[in-house]
Amino acid sequence: MSAVGATARENAAWPPPVRAGFRFCVSYFLLFGVVFTQFLFVFAGSVTEFLSEESVLWQVSWLTAGPAWIGRHVFGVDATLRMSQSGDQAYIWVLVCCLLVLAGLLTLVWTALARRTEYRRLGAWFVFGARICLGTQLLWYGIAKLVPNQMPYPPLTTLLEPFGGFTRMEVLWNQVGIAPAYQVLLGAAEVLAALLLLVSRTATLGGLLALMCLTQVFVLNLTYDVPVKLFSLHLLLLAIVVLAPQARRLANILVLQRSSEPAVQPALAANPRVATVVPVLLGLLASSTCLRDAWQSWHEWGYGAPKPALYGIWDVTEFTVAGQSLPPLTTDETRWQRLIVDISGLTYQRMDGTLVRTPGTVDAAAHAVTLSGIAALAYDNPAPDLLVLQGELHGDPVAVRLTRHDLDDFRVRRPGLHWVQETLPRD
Repeated sequence: MSAVGATARENAAWPPPVRAGFRFCVSYFLLFGVVFTQFLFVFAGSVTEFLSEESVLWQVSWLTAGPAWIGRHVFGVDATLRMSQSGDQAYIWVLVCCLLVLAGLLTLVWTALARRTEYRRLGAWFVFGARICLGTQLLWYGIAKLVPNQMPYPPLTTLLEPFGGFTRMEVLWNQVGIAPAYQVLLGAAEVLAALLLLVSRTATLGGLLALMCLTQVFVLNLTYDVPVKLFSLHLLLLAIVVLAPQARRLANILVLQRSSEPAVQPALAANPRVATVVPVLLGLLASSTCLRDAWQSWHEWGYGAPKPALYGIWDVTEFTVAGQSLPPLTTDETRWQRLIVDISGLTYQRMDGTLVRTPGTVDAAAHAVTLSGIAALAYDNPAPDLLVLQGELHGDPVAVRLTRHDLDDFRVRRPGLHWVQETLPRD
């Protein structure tokens, strides 16, 4: 009888609108966390080695029929799930709308049936789960920047493309990738926020730092049109969930200039060690996954990836087809202007400036350059800055002479820090 009375007194401190909002938030975030596998994928550890890239969407892909039908008949859109790595597809927007409606229905059922819910205790567990989900996701994204891998150094082709040809997302990726120290600082802030979140004593500080980091991330996603707007918004909302129990204390200290009691995490109705040990163990498990992915990315396509033979930008000085030398005319559709050999593959530039990326390889042992379906060429590299190609291009015999372009000629690749500057950088 006393326990029931205590629960009634606790619940009386929660006005009905607050209780209804709490039920909805718990229902929605629980559904979102179950459906979007990324929250669980971060704990997969070495298992990720045996999973495909699409496996991160395996739960979402199970639900394709319902959202596809609703998208077609309710919203009038094609809500087909595409394995495009975009988190803002029409399908996912429709799926989130479905989750909102389902969360509303669960809230109504909960309101009608569960009249003795211990809201403070459930609220403590809700915040606890939000801390773990938010902290481990910040580890994922933070370590990817800290290494840094998320925004790799811009490929060589970006040095030859006009600025107006880039998408907003490419502009953002290139501007962060060109300054790895800045990316490392961004990652350090996210990792620090994650570590603070996973420790009860520092969780409020971690929530504040996470709120600042994720506000910036969300604004960048909006303004640079990065297709992770929905997910970053939900991470931002989770940061607000973590800080919600401390809202009055934070307002007293930061705004109202009043004294306040210590900001402590809501107590779990379980062994106190759960609140201390579980987040740390899950954080260590998530870190192992993140570090493993970062290690692989670093060596496959990041800063630690080996550069292929002939790496660089090669300017064509002579181009002969069937014994006839082609002058460097911008209207010539056969002659090349440049050949670019990069970690990501091979690209040739036409005389009108068009860059053509094509599958290809440079075989250093056989001294051969192959552009799939286009050219099979033998190469001679008599000097570090000289390259001679001979073979067939579109079935015609060709001979090409190229010189290596000095990458330091591109101002964007020059040292980026000058403590003493007498003029503007453009001068």
